[in-house]
Amino acid sequence: MPRRHRCGHTHDVPDADAATVPAAPTESDVAAALRLIKPLRRVIKPKVYGIDNVPTDHALLVGNHNLLGLVDAPLLATELWERGRMVRSLGDHAHFKIPGWRDALTRMGVVEGTREIASELMRRGELVMVFPGGGREVAKRKNERYKLVWKNRLGFARLAIQHGYPIVPFASVGAEHGIDILLDIDSPLMAPVQFLAEKLLGTPDAPPLVRGVGLTPVPRPERQYYWFGPAIDTAEFTGQEANDRAARKVRERAAAAIEEGIELMLAEREADPNRSVVGRLLRTDG
Repeated sequence: MPRRHRCGHTHDVPDADAATVPAAPTESDVAAALRLIKPLRRVIKPKVYGIDNVPTDHALLVGNHNLLGLVDAPLLATELWERGRMVRSLGDHAHFKIPGWRDALTRMGVVEGTREIASELMRRGELVMVFPGGGREVAKRKNERYKLVWKNRLGFARLAIQHGYPIVPFASVGAEHGIDILLDIDSPLMAPVQFLAEKLLGTPDAPPLVRGVGLTPVPRPERQYYWFGPAIDTAEFTGQEANDRAARKVRERAAAAIEEGIELMLAEREADPNRSVVGRLLRTDG
């Protein structure tokens, strides 16, 4: 049935297609998630920049994934939820092969990152978030801190062009300062881990061996910094989603904006007088 969005566009949502996409989180689901993550947010005290660049619908948020993806993604989503942006995140296929975990993600609005599901969300005009680096970007090597590891992926750019979606670039900094990589997948000692990842999850992107708090893999509670940049319009490429050159231009513009945002957030982190956990807990004004 037709549905009009804030951008003024009307989109037809076929009922048959809609059934293939998991339902969005309910208000009670969101409230429960915010309560669950409240203690972590109180310790981390994320700083958010440029939130006014994020609309409530009809936009594709594109950004960098931090190592392991255990801290940045959930905190980023809850920061958006609390500010009235009900974002739907596209998750790596490996997540949906883990019983229990996939159900928890689905309840929180995460969907498997297939082209069909992403297209349906865009047909509905929903706010969508994607990390183009996927599993490879969370399984970083020692020399890849805050680097975009997107391989040759153009899918997000093609979808944005196809559905007339503007891209809102975002940058996330902080989580990778809370984890030290001891061994990455390039080490021969990690061969058994890679074998298990391929057999059980169907992915070559095995996570590295890391150290966080003490000798544990639990990430240190480093402050998170999130930046949302001005939207990148894709209208000039309308009808050219199959054109590699057009898709690559969109991808390059998004990547350049994200890399600039990462540099800005690294500078903010360096200048932040309340960067330490003790400093944050003792102050109430930021």
